[in-house]
Amino acid sequence: MSRLVVGVDEAGRGPLAGPVVAAAVILDPEQPVAGLADSKALDANERERLALLLQERALAWCVAVASPAEIDAINILQATMLAMKRGLQRKLRHSRRKLIVCKV
Repeated sequence: MSRLVVGVDEAGRGPLAGPVVAAAVILDPEQPVAGLADSKALDANERERLALLLQERALAWCVAVASPAEIDAINILQATMLAMKRGLQRKLRHSRRKLIVCKV
């Protein structure tokens, strides 16, 4: 069985208002995406181009959210982890291959 890696990242931890958003993606090793880098280092057009390419080529991807109310209730760090967990759980449902997930 081949081993796949799920990449997870968040956005929205810095602002004082609004949700925290996490994205999870499983890239297809047979269809690499050139140009992936820190999104803050890319201009808006390049981010949009790469987002569409990732959605097209990825084995699976998902975007998940923790609401402002959840942030207020459990704090920003825990809300970030919650959004990431939601993304991973959805990712597992939509993946085309079996994944083994380990808690670290």
